[in-house]
Amino acid sequence: MKTMISLSNRLMQRYLPDPFLFVVILTFAVFLLGLLFTPSSPLQMVQFWGDGFWALLSFSMQMVLVLVTGHVLASSPFFKKVLSAMASTAKTPGQAIVYVTLVSMAASWINWGFGLVIGALYAKELAKKVEKVDYRLLIASAYSGFVIWHGGFSGSIPLTIATEGHFSENLIGVIPTSETIFAPFNLMIMAALFITLPIVNRLMMPGRDETVSVDPALLEESSYEAAAIEKEAMTPALRLENSRLLSLLIGGLGLVFLISYFISEGFLINLDIVNFLFLFLGILFHGTPKQYLLAVNEAVKGAAGIIIQFPFYAGIMGMMVTSGLAAVISEGFVSISNPQTFPLFAFWSAGIVNIFVPSGGGQWAVQAPVMLDAAKTLDVSMAKTAMAVAWGDAWTNMIQPFWALPALAIAGLKAKDIMGFCVFVLLASGIIISLGLLFL
Repeated sequence: MKTMISLSNRLMQRYLPDPFLFVVILTFAVFLLGLLFTPSSPLQMVQFWGDGFWALLSFSMQMVLVLVTGHVLASSPFFKKVLSAMASTAKTPGQAIVYVTLVSMAASWINWGFGLVIGALYAKELAKKVEKVDYRLLIASAYSGFVIWHGGFSGSIPLTIATEGHFSENLIGVIPTSETIFAPFNLMIMAALFITLPIVNRLMMPGRDETVSVDPALLEESSYEAAAIEKEAMTPALRLENSRLLSLLIGGLGLVFLISYFISEGFLINLDIVNFLFLFLGILFHGTPKQYLLAVNEAVKGAAGIIIQFPFYAGIMGMMVTSGLAAVISEGFVSISNPQTFPLFAFWSAGIVNIFVPSGGGQWAVQAPVMLDAAKTLDVSMAKTAMAVAWGDAWTNMIQPFWALPALAIAGLKAKDIMGFCVFVLLASGIIISLGLLFL
């Protein structure tokens, strides 16, 4: 296995391009596939691409805030102590790999945005504490936990079909989460992944001569301490910038809203709530507005990849959806399915579509009409069909740099540094999910 891991890493280092070049290559690939398998003309494909280019602006901003607010919160003195204390429990490289996998999976199960940030931040702290741990594998293990997100509390597909008024309600009605997220088959898949993935990641540890560790000093965050200001030089503006009371008041206001939200809505966490929580806790934990803004300025430096790449993925999604290419892929798998194999093929087709349509909600809008109609014809459970698509959407994220960008920005690595490991996570998780959907 170590030989295969070594080969995979060498191949990724040599042939996997920068994530921006990856999305450019995907753009041309989808353009050509649209011409080959749909009746779209070249000009129409260009039109679909341009029309969809800005469709993910709101989501892009959410992702930037996930990265920035999470990074700022982690750089606060309080949170540094919490992460450091957690990291101190790991004494060996093997323990570090297992711990970061479990923490990332647990956080992703609660909320996918929370999992992406917490896993990477915890991995950095472990790298500071544990000697001779492979930093690439540590970050890959942190990212591997993300594979379970769509089977957890923030899964967009199960939450969508559990909401009254969703677009396919006339066909399947409202399906409660007891039949999707908390269904026995889904919980068994989840349990198998919680047991298997830490072991797989632990087995991928390279030999000592191939281990790539990092100098802990390079992972230390910049100091955000403001320069001392003489009291007599303190202007009204500077007093406000260094006012702990002001941070306490605005931070407290945010917490009041959150308490009110959870009382009225229950433990319903979405990306906006995660960002809101990270933002206002960051304000409180940094103490003063000046300290907080210095931390924000530092954190924003890592958001460049998200800002420039997400519009290109939106353009790809526009071509996939409007040309009908996504439906063609789905229909191809449906055509070879029977009642027993349909959930499996739905999972595989969703995995392929996910590489090009990087949005769970967007992918469901594309595949739902085809998959639900086929499930009705074959008399297959609608809930299981929806979860098969949901798992497919999460599964191939392991080889899709799109979702790795926040973790990579926090870690200071490139996609090719971790994808050699993620390929094996893809294979292991794919086998487990496939068997679960086929036989449970």
